[in-house]
Amino acid sequence: MDLMDLFSKALHDTEAVLLETKIATERYGRTTFSNNIPIDFAVEVLNTSAISKLLQLANSHQFYLFPISSGNNWGYGSIQDTSLDGPRVVVDLGQLKAIIPTNKKAGLITVQPGVTQQDLFDYLQLNDWPFMVPVTGAGPHCSILSNALERGYGITPRTDHFAAVNALKAYLPHPELCKTKFESAVSGLDGSGQDFIDKTFKWGLGPYIDGLFTQSNFGIVTEMTIRLAPRPEHFSAFYLQIFDADKFADAVMLIEQTLLECEGIVGSINLMDRRRIVSMVAQNPNGQDNHKTMTEEQVETIAKEQRLPQWMIVGSMYGSKAVVSATQKRFKHRAKSLGQLNFSNSWLINIAKLIVNLPLPSIAIMNKIKAQLLTLDEGIEIMLGKPNQVALPLAYWRNPRVTVNKKNSLLPDKDKCGLLWYAPLIRVSPEVLTDFINFVRATTPKYGIEPLITFTNLRHDCIDSTVPLVFDLENPEAIKAAHNCLEELFVEGCKKGFIPYRINIKQQAVLPADDIFWKTTNLLKQAIDPNGILAPNRYNPVETTPHSI
Repeated sequence: MDLMDLFSKALHDTEAVLLETKIATERYGRTTFSNNIPIDFAVEVLNTSAISKLLQLANSHQFYLFPISSGNNWGYGSIQDTSLDGPRVVVDLGQLKAIIPTNKKAGLITVQPGVTQQDLFDYLQLNDWPFMVPVTGAGPHCSILSNALERGYGITPRTDHFAAVNALKAYLPHPELCKTKFESAVSGLDGSGQDFIDKTFKWGLGPYIDGLFTQSNFGIVTEMTIRLAPRPEHFSAFYLQIFDADKFADAVMLIEQTLLECEGIVGSINLMDRRRIVSMVAQNPNGQDNHKTMTEEQVETIAKEQRLPQWMIVGSMYGSKAVVSATQKRFKHRAKSLGQLNFSNSWLINIAKLIVNLPLPSIAIMNKIKAQLLTLDEGIEIMLGKPNQVALPLAYWRNPRVTVNKKNSLLPDKDKCGLLWYAPLIRVSPEVLTDFINFVRATTPKYGIEPLITFTNLRHDCIDSTVPLVFDLENPEAIKAAHNCLEELFVEGCKKGFIPYRINIKQQAVLPADDIFWKTTNLLKQAIDPNGILAPNRYNPVETTPHSI
């Protein structure tokens, strides 16, 4: 009996839709950094009861399950392409879109894997929930649940998205445990109210196991309860343009001091370099399919035309009107010697919006200002928990086949954009960050990759840098160069103390399996998934030689 017959016999039409090889590969095999990954079959899950059956079948017939939610893990990938001794089956959870209102007053809401940022935003609007969606730059079409499991973050007050997860439920791949849904010990107790207590108190009773489901292959998560951040009484975004490159150290110290003193008022703060800003506001001057980086002269010309700074600090303030006003005043005093500061609620920006929206003749400079103000508004929407596509055009920087129109859905993998991410964590120190900047700017151009640098300051003592490696996906040499570039950044960066917080599916398979952390991870994996059926090699490197502990 082949797999399709096996699935058809085990699963009802109300539980799942089955897809054969050709359609499955076309739909799920695309990435932003490789040729299509071959998929043997796919199962589109309509009811969670199908998951238990799939796990039982995989254990008894030795095939491999790769669960996805939206599948839009652009730049990182969702499905391993390592060699397997059995069929590769995608388990698509994207049709599981239930949103359960756990507690409206407390902002507790439960979502299934298929709930996207836009789905949750629409629900909160329709049902008058005064809370914000934990958005990311990945856009409206990406899963809330999966981003939290990847330990993603955003710029709204609840920056750490898994920290906002209070409870989850999942199926384990173990042949004896996969028949029953996993949940916390609190929910399993006899009596009334346990499920609500589980969902309102993160830690539950006994060992904390929920964290094992993040960046791992230990189970298939079917629902998650998150605590949303309330919509603020008052809000202001701030934009500090620093035109003097020598003031970088002062900018870092300003960010550190602000986050240290204003925790709970100021969300995360972004610090972007000039090239990153250029990629947001201008077309690639070399043409999208040209495998070379911008010259300093090209960057300078665009910066002069658009009046772009060397560095830009972008952040947000939340709270009562009095608190936001006082925080603005303090920040303005500290930033006055660094550059040009604007707040989103300032009279200058409001007047500019009024002028550019007047029915005046089309003038080039006015059109540029209007475009910048539109981008500003989209950034503010993100800070207030409204998903949009403001960050997605970056993926198209080297895509000669698509003209970006944000009125349409931007889907980088389907549009064949080339994108990888280098995302290390770095100690907050002007000297260390300067070393990192020099390292990236010296490394990426060797491979024809533009050195676009953003620092996202999650806390006063730790910064994550997101460096996009953008390339032409239909150029085999460009693909090879991008992967080699990422390899050098990863290896040499680790030597310098720049440790990635997240890596792509190819990197996950070649992690150093012989250290104590991954030995421990492998022992847990063997206990929970003795037949190794669930997403092999996902953050679970296999030792090439036997070791004993």
